[in-house]
Amino acid sequence: MEAFQISGNSDKATDFLESIKSKNFLFSFVISYTETCEIPEITVAGAEKDLIQYTPPADAEYLHYGYCKTIERIPMTPDGKPTPGLLTKVALESSSIPHITINAGSKIAPQLPFIETGLPSGKNIYVEKSLTDSDVSHAVDYGRIVGRNLASLTDCLVIGECIPGGTTTSLAVLRALGYDARVSSSIPTNPVKLKNKVVSSALTRINSDHPYSIVAEIGDPMIPFVAGMLNSASDVTKVLLAGGTQMAAVLAFAEKIGFQDENAAIGTTSYVANDDSANFDELVKEISDIPAISVDPELDKSKFSGLKAFSEGFAKEGVGAGGCIISSMMKSGLDKTKYLENAEKEYDRLFTLP
Repeated sequence: MEAFQISGNSDKATDFLESIKSKNFLFSFVISYTETCEIPEITVAGAEKDLIQYTPPADAEYLHYGYCKTIERIPMTPDGKPTPGLLTKVALESSSIPHITINAGSKIAPQLPFIETGLPSGKNIYVEKSLTDSDVSHAVDYGRIVGRNLASLTDCLVIGECIPGGTTTSLAVLRALGYDARVSSSIPTNPVKLKNKVVSSALTRINSDHPYSIVAEIGDPMIPFVAGMLNSASDVTKVLLAGGTQMAAVLAFAEKIGFQDENAAIGTTSYVANDDSANFDELVKEISDIPAISVDPELDKSKFSGLKAFSEGFAKEGVGAGGCIISSMMKSGLDKTKYLENAEKEYDRLFTLP
């Protein structure tokens, strides 16, 4: 337990962690898309603008194969820093945690077996409505179906996501639901001014206080789908929402449709929890009485600049990295030293070895 930083209800955190110690975990990786990510300079989730839509399926392929099929190399920032999927893959493989991919609105389907929801991608919230109300309703219903089934297979269902531009849609949803949110970013210099401009424009279109209508107008398909998963899965098993500010938006929406809070927690990296440009810990406390658990994977000690970059503010989180590292430590007792060693081996395989 001392390996983690706890925010919120410490008693619930202790109970949650004790209940999943040495148990079985299943990681569900939800890929999605919002055209909001195509606004210049709002995200670096992809080396080039035209490649951003390939980031979610490529992350899924990398987790399964160790390489990508839809693009030549793993997703990277424009200057070559790797996807946080590297951190997730190392965590899962270090403790033999199985995973499954779910397509909940990705523009491009991954080349691997996955659960297909048939949900559409989200539109650019800066200029138009993201989804229809029926899209949001379907997303919640489909999430409930998938969550219930996956929950029956494990002691702890870990849910992560990849949706480029998702911090911006999450910010819009959180503010529309009444929270004074400041969200994190995939780059050290958070484009706060740009995000606020996009969100402010989107909020002017809100003409209903119904949560489904709010998410349809200014959200993305991932938020209602994962909230639906949490709603049903938390009736059956423990659920760890693996992510940062996007999962805070999921939690805020889930508060409107209901879930078993004694079975839920959020897990992320210390890079999100300690991000001064965001207010993650305070936000989770305001939304719900569930613990926020963060882990410092000590990537600042790495000999590779590409791994150190995560501790310096690049990416910070994504592909469920923080929650998967926590899960790996809880399942097998993996310590930070061994985790870093394994991460460096994977980085070496990807970028150094011939």
